[in-house]
Amino acid sequence: MKKTLLSTFMLCLATIVMAQPQGGFGGFQMPQVKLETSQEWKDVNYAGDEQTFHNCDIYLPKQEKAAYPVVIHIYGSAWFSNSSKGAADLGTIVKSLLNAGFAVVCPNHRSSMDAKWPAQIHDIKAVIRFIRGEAKKYKFDPSFIATSGFSSGGHLSSVAAVTSGTKQATIGTVNIDLEGELGNYTNESSMVNAACDWSGPIDLTSMDCGDHMQMGENSPEDMLLNSKLSKEPDKYLSLSATTYIDKNDPPIIIFHGEKDNVVPCCQGKKFFELLSAAGVKTQATFVPEGGHGMGMYSEENLNKMVAFLKEALAKK
Repeated sequence: MKKTLLSTFMLCLATIVMAQPQGGFGGFQMPQVKLETSQEWKDVNYAGDEQTFHNCDIYLPKQEKAAYPVVIHIYGSAWFSNSSKGAADLGTIVKSLLNAGFAVVCPNHRSSMDAKWPAQIHDIKAVIRFIRGEAKKYKFDPSFIATSGFSSGGHLSSVAAVTSGTKQATIGTVNIDLEGELGNYTNESSMVNAACDWSGPIDLTSMDCGDHMQMGENSPEDMLLNSKLSKEPDKYLSLSATTYIDKNDPPIIIFHGEKDNVVPCCQGKKFFELLSAAGVKTQATFVPEGGHGMGMYSEENLNKMVAFLKEALAKK
């Protein structure tokens, strides 16, 4: 039976919520998480347009320093949410990053209902430029900026990394602007120094690569592109991080659950294989019992993330 657009959205939303234990691992995390910080700023607009979907929250580590390396952590929502920065894995990923001495920026971004691709990567690139443009005010060290994200946030984190330094691309019949002109700091660089992919969809032409839930008539990527893979495959290639991989990409670490029924684990495995083949510094952890968020944020995995980022920081 064909599903309506509304039922597809609710199915995706329910899956994201139900995949998380109480307290929240990404997605639509409701409870407040107390973080140990020296300073925090909420609802900072990184685009200068006063739009909620262009607000971010900024957290500085408890140990005060003149400047901090930065990690941008992006929530998961199947690209359906434009205001879930308060649900961005605060008690797990963000807490671990802060404890390790990284400043963390959690941004909102436009949803697939607000704007179609590539608006979402334009938003993340604007966040990166904002961090460099406002480095002195917020005690950012602009020489090290990494991206991180869960699910659709992992997709955006990965695309930001593999398109680092690439402003335009031609993918078959699609000419794509990967940079945008959002915000007050368009002269700043949007390059990143490392990235973390937590359970992200990476090759949107191959979401049937493994067992996963059926999204109905319209998948989240269909909604994001306002298209169908069978009709406009080049659009789906333009959305895929795998399309842009080359040897100049920054280090990327991947975490994916082998029992993920939302984004199949073969997505993470293909990403790892292609990055390795291109000579990109990469590392991957595939959790045998891991689901879509559930069982992924062990102390061991969080420590792996921190160690990987610290190694990239030492080599910048």
